[in-house]
Parts: sequence; C-alpha cells; structure tokens
Amino acid sequence: MSPTKTTARQPTRTARTRTGTTSSLDRAVTYGLLGLFALIALTPLVGILSTALSSQTSLDTGFSLPDGLNWRNFADAWTRGHFGRYLLSSVVVAAAVVALTTVLATLAAYAFGTMRFPGSQVLFHLFVLGLTLPQEAVVVPLYFDLRHWGLTDTYWGLILPQTAQSLAFGVFWMRTYFRNIPRSLLEAARIDGATGFATLTRVLVPMGRPAFATLTVIVFMWTWNEFLLALVMVSDEAHRTVPLGLAFFQGQHSSDTALLAAAATLIALPVVLVYLVLQRRFIQGMLTGSAKE
Repeated sequence: MSPTKTTARQPTRTARTRTGTTSSLDRAVTYGLLGLFALIALTPLVGILSTALSSQTSLDTGFSLPDGLNWRNFADAWTRGHFGRYLLSSVVVAAAVVALTTVLATLAAYAFGTMRFPGSQVLFHLFVLGLTLPQEAVVVPLYFDLRHWGLTDTYWGLILPQTAQSLAFGVFWMRTYFRNIPRSLLEAARIDGATGFATLTRVLVPMGRPAFATLTVIVFMWTWNEFLLALVMVSDEAHRTVPLGLAFFQGQHSSDTALLAAAATLIALPVVLVYLVLQRRFIQGMLTGSAKE
C-alpha cells in the first residue's frame, strides 16, 4: 500500500470515529433525559401506591414506606365506597361515549377529508370551534335542557353531552388521517368499483388502526375522569360515576389517607389497563397516525 493511499484514507476513518462518538454521546444524553423525566412522572404514582399499601398507623407515626403489603385497604375501599356500582356506571358511560364518538367522528371526518362539497370548510371550522368552548359556559343551560327532556339522573344525560364534547376533537383528529391518505389509493378503490362506504369500511378503517387507537384512549380517558358533568346531571347513587363517587368517599373518610389512596388507585387502574393494551397503537398513532406516499 502506498503512502498516498494511506494518507487519503486516514481522514475518513477519523471522521467515522468522531461520528460514532458523537452519536453515542447524543444517545446517552437522550436516554438520560428520558430517564429523568420518567422518574419525575413516576414519583407521584409510586407515592400513591406506597400509601395505599401502608397502614394508617404507620402513616400517622410518620413512616413514608409501607410497613407491609396491606392489600386489605383495597378491599375496604371497594366495600365501603360502593365502587363496584360506580365502576359499572363509568364503564357503561365510557364505552357508549367512545363508540358513538368513534363512529360519528369517522363518518364526518371521512366526508371532510376526502370529499369536496359546498360549505365543507365552514362546517369543519364549526366542529373545530367546539375545542375552544369551555364546559363551564354551557353546563347550566345544558342541565335545564336535559331536565326538560327527562334525561337527568340517567345514563343518557351523561353519554350525549360527553359525546358532543368529544366530537370536536374526534373530527379534527380523524380528518387529519383521512387527508393524508394517498389519493392513488382512493382512486384505485373507485376503479375497482368500491362505493364510498365500502372504501371507508374495507380499506381506510383497517389502515387507520393507530389513529383509531389514539382516539379511543384519549376519549376514554376524558370520559372516565369527567367530574363536573356527572356532578350536575346525576343526583342519585345508581348512576353515579367513579370520580363523583371518589369525591363523596373522600368527604366520608378524609382522615384515612391509606384508604383514600387505595380508592384512587382502583379508579385509575382501568385507564392504565386501556393504555397498556393499546400502547403500541397509541404511540404509533401519535407519531404517524396516517398513511403517506
């Protein structure tokens, strides 16, 4: 090998070494920051779980760590707070809201995202306007309207308003997905003789699972944690949801910190389970959420 060739190759190797070192350093810094933020986010959760597993005696004496796994706190909270009934009500309301929102938002967003018709932009911006409307501004007139129709103290008094509130985000989210669908895919479906509804149900919906998973998780979380609407529309215990039940439970057991922590853990568990089941689709939908050419 001649000296000229050796000299010419040396800068390339040095550049590769520097690039590899820089890449490793960037990766280490990235993982370090992610670990720090994860620690900050998980600290309150670990604290609540630790309190839920502690005995009230150890908390009163100032111990921060559980003196044993007191699983009985969860059983006591479940029994005393009647959370079985409240969880059933929340499941019924959340499932209905998620189903109605997904179906209606998909149909509307499909029209806004793939079709051109007079007034489409005006109608779409009316939907988006719902994102800026605070719930506190409409809850009082909404109560009188629903009471006139006999819908207070019923599941429909919770399902219909929350579906309407979630539609604004649902239409906006799904329209973004439909607008990023390759035009060639829609044209190929038309050439094959597929109708608009067949194209939606057989082609676009199966492709959009990440977008639907993201919409499902977000709407379920919003519906499950809804407190103000349940407080105004529901007065009987039979239709009381878990956030409202936790508020009443806190008023009755304000001095029992371990029991309150156990009740809060029971209420948050369904949301965590739904996220864990749809985690991969949810993250994929947040990062991409669409098919691109």
